[in-house]
Amino acid sequence: MHRTSIPVCLALAAFTLAFVGCWSRESPVVQGNREQILHRGLGADVADLDPHLITGLPEINVASTLFEGLVTEDPRDLHPVPGVALRWEISSDQLRYTFHLRPGASWSNGVPIVAQDFVASYQRVLTPSLGADYAAMLYVVQNAEAYNKGQLTDFKLVGFAAPDDHTLVITLEHPTPYFLSLLSHPVWFPVYLPALEKTGSPYQRGNPWIRPANFVGNGPFVLKSWQPDRTVIVEKSPTYWDANLVRLQAIHFHPSGNVDSEERAFRAGQLHVTEALPVNKVDVYRRDHPEFLRIDPFLDTYFYRLNVTRPLLNDRRIRQALSLAVDRKAIVENITRGGQEPAFSFTPVGTAGYEPPLGVGTDLATARNLLVEAGYPGGQGLPQFELLTNSSGNHRVIAEAVQEMWRRDLGINVTIVNMEQKSLLATRRTLDYQILRSDWVGDYLDPASFLEIFSSNSGNNHTGWSDPEYDNLLYQAQRTADRKDRYELFRRAETILLQAAPIIPLFYYTTVRLVHPAVRGWYPNLLDHHPYKYVWLEP
Repeated sequence: MHRTSIPVCLALAAFTLAFVGCWSRESPVVQGNREQILHRGLGADVADLDPHLITGLPEINVASTLFEGLVTEDPRDLHPVPGVALRWEISSDQLRYTFHLRPGASWSNGVPIVAQDFVASYQRVLTPSLGADYAAMLYVVQNAEAYNKGQLTDFKLVGFAAPDDHTLVITLEHPTPYFLSLLSHPVWFPVYLPALEKTGSPYQRGNPWIRPANFVGNGPFVLKSWQPDRTVIVEKSPTYWDANLVRLQAIHFHPSGNVDSEERAFRAGQLHVTEALPVNKVDVYRRDHPEFLRIDPFLDTYFYRLNVTRPLLNDRRIRQALSLAVDRKAIVENITRGGQEPAFSFTPVGTAGYEPPLGVGTDLATARNLLVEAGYPGGQGLPQFELLTNSSGNHRVIAEAVQEMWRRDLGINVTIVNMEQKSLLATRRTLDYQILRSDWVGDYLDPASFLEIFSSNSGNNHTGWSDPEYDNLLYQAQRTADRKDRYELFRRAETILLQAAPIIPLFYYTTVRLVHPAVRGWYPNLLDHHPYKYVWLEP
């Protein structure tokens, strides 16, 4: 750390919680303010940084600094703005998008970015051997689904074409009003295939190309270091086409498996931004330090997945009973206390004007009757279930509340098992669980962003549940132009999902975190996206 001759408080002078003291050494935040180095809490550690494979919020947070797609997002309202593509045209039938790449865009090794880089990257995503969880997001493109499922082997028949180095043409299966917003998701980011080929097959998982020594990206930052469970450091890229706009010189991402530790780090001047806040500290900050507390709307549903391939949980009646016994109102009023709302559906209310069906609530009498029908009155004869949760955030205290509801009201006993993020994601992929703590953040502002994940095609389903009628309704909705009719199809599909109960929605998130006043360019928005090229520090 930088030395100074004047003692500097570890937090702001006004921040007078009991044990904050002064050292004769600058805190990381004070030094960061001067040197434009942002210290950002991540919550859980990152499991991977390959943009075509990541699914978790910590990973997406970091990867968004390292790569850039055809379009990026406005920092205030997230509407699509030019990224690698300088401009684009859309055909009158809304099926063909022609992107013109900016001549100055290059990879971090100085090699110019060309349209074929995008075509090769999309082919990688859709190659079955890679097993990209988000491959289905590309199914809006002509023949992409057939190629990903091995029904088509000639990629030239998929709707991606590069007629020259600076022109990319994408042809869709059907009009998709939110298509440009999709392109901000990491699965649409380009990767530099020659870098992947140096370290292994680009089409298999486990390729170490993303390690700092091998890394090549195209975002506003480059990967400097990655120390698991400690820090991920990215530094400003000198080759980024818009480098003059980027004010931050570096970002230090700090994972923490303990939300209390993250809050203490903020008080000690080690973090500018936390990922979350302990639920028992929300009212304290609301009362004593509202200048640090940020509570913003967030398009995110907190829920439990139920593995329907497991004995007993393959019985809809048991799944429904578990869902009906959860007092969602008590969770948000007595535990989370950050403006969250009880979730009676999976899709958040009002998503792009969509009103979901009210499918679930608390009904103990019906829940108990369902257990009787299933042959387990009062929970008798049911073995102990296992609820798997990741160790970061406030997940444990929420799980303990639900655990008690099930024990008290249904006679069902549940063991809570904590697991770090990387192992939990691997367990989720292999369906090696019974009940799993989950949440889903909308990737774009449309109900399809929520409902598509439980289709049979989705790599993000992870419940073992599928329903042909559900799939068909989503298929029809994606090809229906009239918004009223489209939303009605979504409501019918969501009703099927909620009645089948492979999931238990608990509440709709808000972002509840601490933000240092020096952080500028950090705007509230429904997806909690904060393009770091627009963020800066003002001491």
